[in-house]
Amino acid sequence: MKDIDSIAVLQDPVRRRLYEYVVAQGREVGRNEAAEAAGVARTLAAHHLDKLTEAGLLECGSRRLTGRSGPGAGRPAKVYTRARVERSVSLPARDYRTAAELLAEAAEQAGLDAGLCAAARRRGEALRGSAAPCGGLEEAMEMLAARGYEPYAEGAESTEGVQSAEATGATTGTTARVVRMRNCPFHAVAERFPPLVCGMNLALLEGLIGTDGPVRARMDARPGECCVVVEPSKDNSH
Repeated sequence: MKDIDSIAVLQDPVRRRLYEYVVAQGREVGRNEAAEAAGVARTLAAHHLDKLTEAGLLECGSRRLTGRSGPGAGRPAKVYTRARVERSVSLPARDYRTAAELLAEAAEQAGLDAGLCAAARRRGEALRGSAAPCGGLEEAMEMLAARGYEPYAEGAESTEGVQSAEATGATTGTTARVVRMRNCPFHAVAERFPPLVCGMNLALLEGLIGTDGPVRARMDARPGECCVVVEPSKDNSH
């Protein structure tokens, strides 16, 4: 199926709600949970989830949702996660990924890491404009969500005040100790040139968030997620 056909599958509003819910969880989601979240019957949810799988937007597996095994544990249920394949549409056709990979390869071979990071930091500052450095984790999450990083809070001191932001699918709260990101906008190029591109990404976010405010960005790679996290600055960690 072509990318444009896959993305067209999301035109159905129920299907899109189900997709956005599964993506926002960052884990396997069963049919009952997805149906409840989307406000539809389980049979309708199952139909749409399978259509999303056929389109390559979700991946499907099976496991026992009870967490038990052996006799009496019940049959494995279908579960869904976001597909790892990247989808994009450009009309007319463009190939910016190849250009990005060629530029990254040339920069890496020429040892231009420092220059690239300096340029990325300036771009982040330009995106922030005249605004002051990011005022806190909640504000940082809004900025990151707007740029497609899919942030979520981890290590909150309590669950009070932590809630889902309906507009972005991000989890916000003021008690979180660290903000992680499920999506890296530069994932395809970062896979081939991780030190170069991850360093560029960190510098970009340092410029965007600021380096002398109450929060900071730092490298903390985790498989399947963005290599950068955002946390309170040391002077504001208590």
